[in-house]
Amino acid sequence: MIVSLSRSTAFAAAIVLALLSGPSAWSQTPRTVKIVVPYPPGGTADIVARLLAEQIGRMQGPAMVIENRAGAGTAIATETVARSAPDGNTLLLTSPEFILTPLLRKANYDPLTSIEPICNLVSSPTVIVVNASSPYRTLADLFEAGRAKPGEVTMASTGIFQIAIEMLRRAANTQLTYVPYPGNAPASSALMGGHVTSVFAVYPTVAELIKGGKVRPLAVASRKRIEALPDVPTVIETGYRDYEVEVWLGLMAPAKTPKAALTQIAEMFTAALQAPEVKSRLISQDTYPVAVCGADFEAYIRKQYDETSRVIREANIKTE
Repeated sequence: MIVSLSRSTAFAAAIVLALLSGPSAWSQTPRTVKIVVPYPPGGTADIVARLLAEQIGRMQGPAMVIENRAGAGTAIATETVARSAPDGNTLLLTSPEFILTPLLRKANYDPLTSIEPICNLVSSPTVIVVNASSPYRTLADLFEAGRAKPGEVTMASTGIFQIAIEMLRRAANTQLTYVPYPGNAPASSALMGGHVTSVFAVYPTVAELIKGGKVRPLAVASRKRIEALPDVPTVIETGYRDYEVEVWLGLMAPAKTPKAALTQIAEMFTAALQAPEVKSRLISQDTYPVAVCGADFEAYIRKQYDETSRVIREANIKTE
């Protein structure tokens, strides 16, 4: 179910209040909901969690607290939520990394059975960039160099994009050496210092470098062009059909959380996303409301899991 974001804040508030006042409502009993974020304070996930928690508070929803539990590729936070009581009081706001982590290293959770998907809340576009002084002006130039100089053309990113880079390398039949970095900022610094050829990044993390003319975007890896980069083609437009990579932030709950509670939580968070001040704040950071919930989000998780598993297996990517 794709939830419309066009209704007014007043109507959204009415939905939440109706839910909260129902005789069997999940939120009828006063409660505090904890949102566990697998990243440090100040990052996009943390900002989104706090923004929505504040809006829900303004709409007379339950009290919410944010708990940052970074580390182990989201495993620490995910395992914390998976072990929590399935009562709707502990939620996880996470990214595609929670799917990738248990496929590459030992983790005490299964992304398909330990966690109940609630909603894909927001997404951010991704881009492939090179240093402004780079001789490569198009994605085709970069791929051709990879074929001509195997092992010399590198693409840096955080671990979340390792599979995306492998999929791109295989689709283009080129040689792109993946170079892992602990974050987009150090990867961009390596690009600026001439230590890597290119970077696969979330657009907001390199937006200022692009605007300042320090890096050159070759392609947008998201399905659609970015409004701020109208002249930069998508990877799909350059000839690689169905190649699409976006970073989403989704809301999860422990397995076996009652469906009625999941439905009410989904309604509450999508209502918060409809508030004009929330939408404008998100869009100003190049993060866009999505609000895909329930079975559709669950199917999306399954598809990403299956695709990631296949690439890891076929590319013989080593796991711990």
